[in-house]
Amino acid sequence: MDAELFPRERAEIAPGAVHVPGWLDEDRQRALLAACRDWARPPAGLRTVRTPGGGTMTARQVCLGWHWYPYAYARTVVDGDGSPVKPFPDWLGELGRRAVADALGPGAADPAPYDIALINFYDGDARMGMHRDADERSTAPVVSLSLGDTCVFRFGNTATRTRPYTDVELRSGDLFVFGGPARLAYHGVPRVRPGSAPPWLGLAGRLNVTLRVSGLTGGDGEEGIMGDSPS
Repeated sequence: MDAELFPRERAEIAPGAVHVPGWLDEDRQRALLAACRDWARPPAGLRTVRTPGGGTMTARQVCLGWHWYPYAYARTVVDGDGSPVKPFPDWLGELGRRAVADALGPGAADPAPYDIALINFYDGDARMGMHRDADERSTAPVVSLSLGDTCVFRFGNTATRTRPYTDVELRSGDLFVFGGPARLAYHGVPRVRPGSAPPWLGLAGRLNVTLRVSGLTGGDGEEGIMGDSPS
């Protein structure tokens, strides 16, 4: 990876919310992308998410561990092909715990293991409106990993979808973690910058891999706390 003239520094965007640029090196980005491509294949593969009001999300999604649909979790793709959700791999959970420790400190990780991944694919026209990740019963920090095209990530407050918020540029390999007082902050993606992915990665578009601790223990059809958490 080419050295930048002015290297980007890690930054606390809000109490409990930290951006770590370049956290994934080239090899880890390639390995994560290869895994995402495998997970995106059917059954229980990449799908278009439809909201209860009849609209569709412009970012397409695949889930691991628990299947998210607006606005709950299930063990099968209840709003798609009905297949069992793909398993959540242990190595991805370990990556999540390491991300939390690096961003927020070794004591910030929840004792419960990470068991959900929501993987969103953005093409150049995709967006994500302001929302909270509020469908889990756990308050463990959310881990967000970026691959491919750069995006503008808008990180707001816990009270409203409007200002105050901070726009952060997330590039391929960047880590963003939010927990504690920032765990239920509104956030979104107002735009993606097409063609900005590193050429060596071989990805047209943006992948966002979001890791969470569910706090769920039941079988098929058990729902999380009603919320609005697509990212």
